[in-house]
Amino acid sequence: MKILYAGLILLLLSVISVFIGVVEISPKSLMHLTENQWNVLLNSRFPRTLSIILAGAALSVAGLLMQQLTRNKFVSPTTAGTMDFAKLGVLVSMIFFTEVHILIKLTMSILAAVIGTLSFMWIVKKIKYKDAIFIPLVGLMLGNIVSSIATFLALRFNVVQSLSNFFVGDFSMITKGRYEVLILIVPMVILVYIFAHHFTIVGMGESFSKNLGISYEKMMHLGVIIAAVVSATVVVTIGILPFLGLIVPNIVAIYAGDHLERAVPYTALLGAIIVMIADIFSRLIIFPYEIPIGLTLGILGSVVFLVILLKRRNSYAS
Repeated sequence: MKILYAGLILLLLSVISVFIGVVEISPKSLMHLTENQWNVLLNSRFPRTLSIILAGAALSVAGLLMQQLTRNKFVSPTTAGTMDFAKLGVLVSMIFFTEVHILIKLTMSILAAVIGTLSFMWIVKKIKYKDAIFIPLVGLMLGNIVSSIATFLALRFNVVQSLSNFFVGDFSMITKGRYEVLILIVPMVILVYIFAHHFTIVGMGESFSKNLGISYEKMMHLGVIIAAVVSATVVVTIGILPFLGLIVPNIVAIYAGDHLERAVPYTALLGAIIVMIADIFSRLIIFPYEIPIGLTLGILGSVVFLVILLKRRNSYAS
C-alpha cells in the first residue's frame, strides 16, 4: 500500500508539473488547446516531467547501490567523486572533440566515471578507518581534486562559460530531442532490482559472498558500471543533482531496511518525488523565472545530510 500511495503522490505532482510554466495551460483548456500550447506540452512539459522522474529515481537507486557496495551510508555519486569524474569526461570531449555528438560526450563521461568510481573503491579498500564519515570525506576530497583539474582545463582552453552552464543541475533546457538519452538509465535500474539479492550479499563482505557462491569482484564491477552509467547520463543531460543519492537511501533505510530488493522501489519513487517537489519549487519561487534545481537540491540535501550526520553521531555516542 505504501508503494501505491507513493505512486499516487508522484502522479499528482507530475500533473501539477505539466501545468506549470510561462505559457498558460490549464486542465480546463485541454480539450481546445492552441497549436502553440500543444507544442509546449509535447516538446517541453512532457519531456521535462519524464526527465525529472527518470533522473530522480535512477540517481537515488545509484546512491543506494553505492552505499550497499561500500557498506557506508554516507557514500553516493556526489560524495564518491563519481559525478566529478563524469564532469571531467564531458569536459575533455568538449575540448578535444568540438561539436561532438551527445553520445560521444556520454561515452567519455561514462569511462571517466567508471575510472573515478573504481579509484574510490580502491582507496576505500586500502585505507583503514574507525569512523564511517571518513570515507565520504575521502571521496569529497577526490572529487574536489578532479573538479579543480576540470576548472584548470576549462580556463586553459577558454570553455569556462560552457563548463558552468553545462553542469549546474537544470531542467529548463530539457526539450524533445535532448532527453531521450535518459532512457539508457532505465535498464540500469532494472539490473539493480534483478541482482538486488546478489548486491545485498556482496555488501556483507568478500568472504561472506564467496562462501555463498557469489562472485564478489564481478558484482562489484557490475555495481560500479551501473552507478557510473546512471551518474554520467544525468550529468550529460541535466547536470549535477547534489546529495540526492545520499539522502534518499538513508530516508528509505529507516522504513524499508537495507535489503535492496525491498528498498529499490521505495528509493526510486521517493527520489522522483523529491526531485519533482524541488523542481516545482524552483519554478514557482520567482515565477515566471526559475532557479536551477541543483541549487534547491544542494540546500535541501545539505540540511538533511547534517541531520543524518548528527543522528548517527548521537547513536554512536549512546
